[in-house]
Amino acid sequence: MERESMEFDVVIVGAGPAGLATACRLMQVSKDSGQEITVCVVEKGSEVGAHILSGAVFEPKVLGELFPDWHKNGAPLHTAVKSDEIHMLSSATDSRAMPHSLLPKTMHNEGNYLISVGNLARWLAERAEELGVEIFPGFPASELLFNEDGSVKGILIGDMGIGADGEPKDSFEPGMELHAKYTVFGEGCRGHLGKQLIEKYHLDNGKTPQHYGLGFKEIWKVPSEQHEQGKVVHTGGWPLTEGASGGGYLYHLEDNQIAVGLIVDLNYQNPHLSPFDEFQRYKTHPVISKFLAGGERLSYGARAITKGGLNSLPKMSFPGGLIIGCNAGTLNFAKVKGTHTAMKSGMLAAETIAQALLAGVEGGKDLDCFNDRFTESWLQDELYKSRNFGPAMHKFGTYLGGAFNYIDQNWFDGKFPITLRDEKPDHTQMADVNSYSKIDYPKPDGKLSFDKLSSVYLSNTFHEEDQPCHLRLKDARIPIDVNLVKFDEPAQRYCPAGVYEVIEEEGESKFLINAQNCIHCKTCDIKDPSQNIIWVTPEGGGGPNYPNM
Repeated sequence: MERESMEFDVVIVGAGPAGLATACRLMQVSKDSGQEITVCVVEKGSEVGAHILSGAVFEPKVLGELFPDWHKNGAPLHTAVKSDEIHMLSSATDSRAMPHSLLPKTMHNEGNYLISVGNLARWLAERAEELGVEIFPGFPASELLFNEDGSVKGILIGDMGIGADGEPKDSFEPGMELHAKYTVFGEGCRGHLGKQLIEKYHLDNGKTPQHYGLGFKEIWKVPSEQHEQGKVVHTGGWPLTEGASGGGYLYHLEDNQIAVGLIVDLNYQNPHLSPFDEFQRYKTHPVISKFLAGGERLSYGARAITKGGLNSLPKMSFPGGLIIGCNAGTLNFAKVKGTHTAMKSGMLAAETIAQALLAGVEGGKDLDCFNDRFTESWLQDELYKSRNFGPAMHKFGTYLGGAFNYIDQNWFDGKFPITLRDEKPDHTQMADVNSYSKIDYPKPDGKLSFDKLSSVYLSNTFHEEDQPCHLRLKDARIPIDVNLVKFDEPAQRYCPAGVYEVIEEEGESKFLINAQNCIHCKTCDIKDPSQNIIWVTPEGGGGPNYPNM
């Protein structure tokens, strides 16, 4: 098929904070130098911010580096953190507030803001367009393009108007090739092109396996007397107490809105565990329910997050481009924050590429000088100091791991003379179905806890009825012949949108994929114990979309 193509100096995949910070910094350097750099950003969502679960704690330092006048320029940072609490939940009713003096200092939030990351992305997009960046929302990057020497040439925007049978419909439009001297990949956690790049160029050689969590989030509107704007609550312990770990959070945003969520580490062992149902019962704990009772749930979503930190961070440069942000794994799990680190990685990438372009370096090179720039930055220092946080929790558990992290962070400033490593991939941690008892989850009450279908409805997920399935099996026999026998097919439970089902038909078990429910969280691509499910970019935007957040 003959395709049209467009040429740019730099193509950026993903209009999240990382990609947009890259675009803005590129144009700033371009204008300062007086030499033109052409930059294009492609975004699979229907609009910038459409694939972002909003409501987060944000460190503003990086925004001050990118736009020193952000206070005057309308940046959507309106709610400063005013109070900060951490509770250990020991049961469904009991808890203990932890004094700040006993907490790792990375969990303190003085000087930070509660923000809508979607609004931040939209604001960054406006700044990028003012600087001359072209942004194309609604165009998913489906394939990598390569030069003859094996370097990345750019991307292919996926064909539109393909039916479920793989054949073109009347609405068919062939995808366009976007060629670039350098391509930057900021797809977010477990981006499908990022996965291919890491494998093709062996970017993770010598690194520990990447580790992940599944983060749930709901936005609630609550009575004013239950709302304390600027309040941050984090929790550990219950309900993730048997064969699982993670933690919860509750952020009091503006306009009587609250973001509540639970992060479930995807190395959990109990095959009967349902992360969605753990989140639903989490909201019933008195520490959380006292803020939500009588409120209205406005939206729901879930996303996988990268949490391996520096030990798992791949080489971020390759011939023809760079991989940044959560696509590489720059999130600082010790702080439960990734927006500022993602943006900084993008800014470092932009400065590296701009230096090469302005010096006349040919496209397609491996700009491994990025590593020097990264090493000299505060991003390297921050991730180094937090390198032990996740492995300590995995190896020693919540309480002993927490004690280790307190000593590491508060006594040694993150420079404890030992580096802990977690060498076991998350999907290998699942135990046999007979190792744990089944979990009897309570039925949702429709007030604090809800079912999957009503939750997916609130995620504003849109899929064409006859679009091709973007969830594929390497081997159609494995779900029934292997996973059902050994693990009671955990895909029925780990998916937060009810995409996977095992049904009985004429006395036989069959595995169903309800791809129209998929909210693009990528969990199945990570947690599937047989690594048999493959997530690929679907046609069109789809996925959660919070236009007002």
